[in-house]
Amino acid sequence: MFVFTKQPSIANQFIAELRDVSVQQDRLRFRRNLERLGELMAYEISKTLPYHNVNVPTPLGVSKTQLPRQQPVLATILRAGLPFHQGFTNFFDQAENAFAGAYRGYALGSNDEFEIAMDYISSPDLSGKTLILSDPMLATGRSLEKVYHALLRYGIPAQTHIAAVLASPEGIAYVQERLPQCHLWLGAIDDHLNDHFYIVPGLGDAGDLAFGQKV
Repeated sequence: MFVFTKQPSIANQFIAELRDVSVQQDRLRFRRNLERLGELMAYEISKTLPYHNVNVPTPLGVSKTQLPRQQPVLATILRAGLPFHQGFTNFFDQAENAFAGAYRGYALGSNDEFEIAMDYISSPDLSGKTLILSDPMLATGRSLEKVYHALLRYGIPAQTHIAAVLASPEGIAYVQERLPQCHLWLGAIDDHLNDHFYIVPGLGDAGDLAFGQKV
């Protein structure tokens, strides 16, 4: 498990601005900070991918280098995941993409009891590929688990990386138990989930902060 805030880096600034109530109301900056963290995580994950040797012709000769053997498939959960996902696509600009619409479906009159509802999914063939599944908030882990299993109908990936900006200890434990084959990449690990299953201290609702409050 990789966690950015275990060591000082510029990622700390981006995460701090996402949390800061005096900064996060600037939607453009909020989205851009999610995008920046996606770029940083894409770079770190790129170090784990398989590479092969290639010769690159230049105007003056041939340069030997190593390039990714295969582009990953980038998947995210709508709508909060879009800016974070954009950061990954900025670096893996030849990658195929997958999208899923998953959200908390609350019981009538309840703010606490919910099931994960999913009403949209689109994906390329995943067979034998590297899958990077991103979602800014790893709270309970139930959305990520549901989307991951839904994606398997498109093929079994060779390896899967799950990326999140903030995570709760409860969500991490859930994913590690239910999806032990997946590698976790996190911006920061927060204290706990509250009674409404939101991350504390967290940052609020990432989707609302990025795109406006939903009704």
